[in-house]
Amino acid sequence: MTICYFCKGKVTAGHVQHIHRWGDQVFMLENVPAEICQQCGEVYFAPDVLARMDKIALSKTKPKMTIQVPVYSFA
Repeated sequence: MTICYFCKGKVTAGHVQHIHRWGDQVFMLENVPAEICQQCGEVYFAPDVLARMDKIALSKTKPKMTIQVPVYSFA
C-alpha cells in the first residue's frame, strides 16, 4: 500500500506500538510492523501480522512486562 485509503496521504513502512484486544483481555505489543500514513497517522497491518498478534494473545508465553492501567468511566 502506498496511498492512505482515508486521506490519500503517503503510506510508508515502519513499526508501531499497538493495543490488541482479544475477548475481555488487552495486550500491548511493541515493534509491530505496519504501514503508516505520514499525513493522518492511520495504521495498516498485513494479514500475517494480524494473525501473529492473535497467536501471541492466545499463547501462554510470559510477557516482557506487565503494567497496571487505570480505567475511568467517561459518563
